[in-house]
Amino acid sequence: MERQVGNMERRELSLRWNDADTGCTVVMATPSAEPRLWHEYLGGARRSYRKFGVEDALELDSIRDGNDTAMFFAVLDDSGRMIGGLRAKGPLESAEDSHALVEWAGHPGQAAVRKMINDRVPFGILEMKAAWVCAQDKDSGSVAKALARTGFWAMALLDVQFCMATAAAYVLERWKSSGGVVAPIPAAPYPTEAYYTKMMWWDRRTFANHAEPEQVAKIVAEMSDVTRLAYESDALSPALETAL
Repeated sequence: MERQVGNMERRELSLRWNDADTGCTVVMATPSAEPRLWHEYLGGARRSYRKFGVEDALELDSIRDGNDTAMFFAVLDDSGRMIGGLRAKGPLESAEDSHALVEWAGHPGQAAVRKMINDRVPFGILEMKAAWVCAQDKDSGSVAKALARTGFWAMALLDVQFCMATAAAYVLERWKSSGGVVAPIPAAPYPTEAYYTKMMWWDRRTFANHAEPEQVAKIVAEMSDVTRLAYESDALSPALETAL
């Protein structure tokens, strides 16, 4: 059934647990609940994107305050060092809320991008942004797979059906394990002509048809665990409890 998703009341949220595959601690939080980790995450994103000469694509000055970030995710190794992260924007209220329109501006596929987003808005959409993993870390593949599941934790808490992300096609290959499907639209030359940006969608109802079986099992278990942890914490606002 179609469900209307609007802006929820701002809330503090900070959950953490151990990930058996990586041996790391995973943190899921709002920027205001974990300001030190939030700024550490932004610093890691800046360093990662700078290596490829696309640091400006992060638009750090506009996101630093965390106001458009519903929650962010960080992976910490056993020394407490952050080795990967990702942020979720939304739930989107229209295509105009998505950065994807900027990325496809003036290029074939922009109309399709707008329609895809607007068609899904009533069911809830989170836009996953600024993912990074320490390439030199020996467990970077496992960390990437853990981060590929984060959208489902957020979807479970906010009760939305869809996640989306835009990135270079070769980057999105790392996220397909959790059931992401690349949209059949022309790639956009963004942030520079050297990159071909594509759009990927995750559907909470059908992801199991596209994900690796091992990832499916972990996603289902983790969505249940995250919801339980959220209920057991004092971080839930009345608005979030209603959504759950």
